[in-house]
Amino acid sequence: MPDLPRIVFGGDRDISVSVLRFLLKGNFRPLALLVADEKKATHAGELAKLCPHLDNSRVLSGTEFRREAGIKLLKDLAPDYIICVHFPYVSPPKVLSIPKYGVLNLHPAYLPWNRGWHTPSWAIWDETPYGATLHFMNEEVDEGDIVYQKRMRVRPDDTADSLYRRVLKLEYEAFKEAWPSIVSGTYTRKPQLLNEGTFHRKEDIKSIQRLDQGSEMKAADVIRRLRALTTNNIDEAAYFEVKGKKYRMQIKFTGEEKP
Repeated sequence: MPDLPRIVFGGDRDISVSVLRFLLKGNFRPLALLVADEKKATHAGELAKLCPHLDNSRVLSGTEFRREAGIKLLKDLAPDYIICVHFPYVSPPKVLSIPKYGVLNLHPAYLPWNRGWHTPSWAIWDETPYGATLHFMNEEVDEGDIVYQKRMRVRPDDTADSLYRRVLKLEYEAFKEAWPSIVSGTYTRKPQLLNEGTFHRKEDIKSIQRLDQGSEMKAADVIRRLRALTTNNIDEAAYFEVKGKKYRMQIKFTGEEKP
């Protein structure tokens, strides 16, 4: 393996900007950039600005990377790795097979738990282990071999929003710590024990949002559900209904020391 792996970078969100800056500081210049389209992107423009060495032909937006022209470009570039950081698209087998060593993905969860969507919400509601994982991608969502991961404690006053903000920092730490082993080729691949893990689709969150005022539930379970459904999006909040009108709820904590 060369001292400087040939990489293609794909991502979105603040965390992808941080990781790309880290790579550029180490003189790892992406051969191409994969960004989200206008409907999904939050940081496509910022990522592109970090790569002035790339012309428009090497910045693929949305699903262009998995179309015929995009696949040809990636094959011609012959990358060692494609690195994905919160890149909001599924990579088909034709793309996964292009890089010499594989496609790496940085995921905000302690795999094999919380594969898929809304990872902080399910970590709180299901009371599963949580953290950050760098893993190889395969044809199934978040099921590829683990390269490196770090675990974090879920605090009793964590909401899904606060936990997500904390895990972003952990993801960055995990990537920086794992990267030297990627460069040197000394990493190990650990298969996931999928029978011990959990997986949730994007729409699964709807199954726990509605609170029935006529049902009985322990206070601890109500609090845990409200924590799990307090995100930065009010549409993901828990709610109850009165005469067909929804009333959404989020929770806020103020810690107090014992007197």
